[in-house]
Amino acid sequence: MTALRRSAFGAGAAVLTFALAACGGQSDQPSADQGQAPPPLAPAPAPPMQQGMTTASDVFGPGCAQVPTDPANPGSVQGMIDDPVGTAASNNPLLTKLTAAVKSAGLVDTLNKSDAQYTVFAPADPAFDAIPPEQLQAMLTDPAQKEALTSTLTYHVVPQRMTADDLARAGSVDTVQGGQVKIEGSGDQLKVNGAGVLCGNVPTANATVFVVDQVLMPAK
Repeated sequence: MTALRRSAFGAGAAVLTFALAACGGQSDQPSADQGQAPPPLAPAPAPPMQQGMTTASDVFGPGCAQVPTDPANPGSVQGMIDDPVGTAASNNPLLTKLTAAVKSAGLVDTLNKSDAQYTVFAPADPAFDAIPPEQLQAMLTDPAQKEALTSTLTYHVVPQRMTADDLARAGSVDTVQGGQVKIEGSGDQLKVNGAGVLCGNVPTANATVFVVDQVLMPAK
């Protein structure tokens, strides 16, 4: 009789154990209520670059060797990336004559607007040699020539940021002056109204710059 009671008790305990296991599920892992740490969050994706923006690694062209670089970061464009384009141009030894023209026309503040986005075709110093010296001097110093100087300079500015690839796809772009600039070729063979690109895709704080080997003259 005693053995029978023991057998019945053992069977009942086995049934109870099975029922508890069924209610608790099959996992031995502690639940969130038991203090389990939540899974780690995936890193947030990097914000996408704005249209037309470039980095130092995108810069190309034979004239880039003359652009100042950061000794701690070879290939970077020191003195241009962090500054707005009006100031950045003054830091580039290729653009001293353009800088003088921009100052003479009173366009530095316009080019330095923090809320503006530009593409700038910046003639290198030798490009100005094609303009007769007396004509260039008059444009820079004669108040009566200021309108012509402003028209010429703003013909070099597009009111949006564009990369070399963007320009090649566009084929032509409207300028701040109101005229259009024709784009031909692509990559290292990019041409802007026939002018070659000495150093392209140069990033500044508010513009993408293309140093070109000619002064672009708007149609009269």
